[in-house]
Amino acid sequence: MNGVERMRRTDRADDGAADGPGPAGGAGGVGAIDGVGDTSRALGGFLRARRGRVAPEDVGLAGGRHRRVRGLRREELAQLAGISVDYYVRLEQGRATQPSTEVLDALARALGLDTAERRHLATLAGARGGTAPVARVSPQLRRLLDAAAHFPAFATTPHLDVVAWNALGAELMGGLGEPGRRDGNNARFLFCDPASRDVHPEWEDRAREAVGQLRVSAGSYPDDAELAALIAELSARSADFRRIWATGEVVVCGAGRKRLRHPVAGLLTLDCETLHVPAAPGETGLVVHVFSAAEGSPEAAALAGLAGLVAAPPQARAARPVRYSGA
Repeated sequence: MNGVERMRRTDRADDGAADGPGPAGGAGGVGAIDGVGDTSRALGGFLRARRGRVAPEDVGLAGGRHRRVRGLRREELAQLAGISVDYYVRLEQGRATQPSTEVLDALARALGLDTAERRHLATLAGARGGTAPVARVSPQLRRLLDAAAHFPAFATTPHLDVVAWNALGAELMGGLGEPGRRDGNNARFLFCDPASRDVHPEWEDRAREAVGQLRVSAGSYPDDAELAALIAELSARSADFRRIWATGEVVVCGAGRKRLRHPVAGLLTLDCETLHVPAAPGETGLVVHVFSAAEGSPEAAALAGLAGLVAAPPQARAARPVRYSGA
């Protein structure tokens, strides 16, 4: 994912009323964060952020250096989507609710949204309330994680709390399960612990994934006070979180390749697969992240060595301490 400098627009002439004070100043509340709580406000915030990411030249409109608006103006997006400017303004301001499927499809096409982003747009427009269901770690899941001893694995909730792992996954992800070594919430670890940048050489990509996943959860569960509090906390503590949140990033976990750094195993490029364990039919539950390496590769050998290290008795491990240098 690129676009490090996709910042929230400061030009309010096009947006109308300002969004209100946010956590950037340390005083903003949860209600001041686009995408959290109020679904009509969340829908408007998402549309506003996404039109700010579309270059006019990419959709056949005149751009230029002297435009006061980053991305598309409201009237330009309305024109591209084939809807009235007045209706679009009311939609973005939260004064029009539950737009039709045809309107959502037209907006998604005009904004160039991918499948995950389209689904998120539809979720916000549906205005369904509720909190994230409690996803319990079953004995079967724990048994599966432990049996995959040579494949680093861990499971997360919609809040990005890490609730289950195997020994290799715990070690590779910075010491899960060791009190005081790292936070048990992946988003808080990424944005509030400098050690996360040692674990994740591609920190910006992992940070965008975390923000995108939290945005999806916030849209799906707008009444979840615990989730809203987490987002408010991260917004207050991290300028990087505020910067990425303002872009309207949306991410649904999938397969890919990720780079991780371990002080003993070194820099590893691993395949990552995600398995979804629903809390109830049709509901988001746990996401199990499993890492692997091609047989015979240097990464496979490094994982095997690390698996032997974490399985060794404590006194043997003490001879090879695992600490992040911060380099």
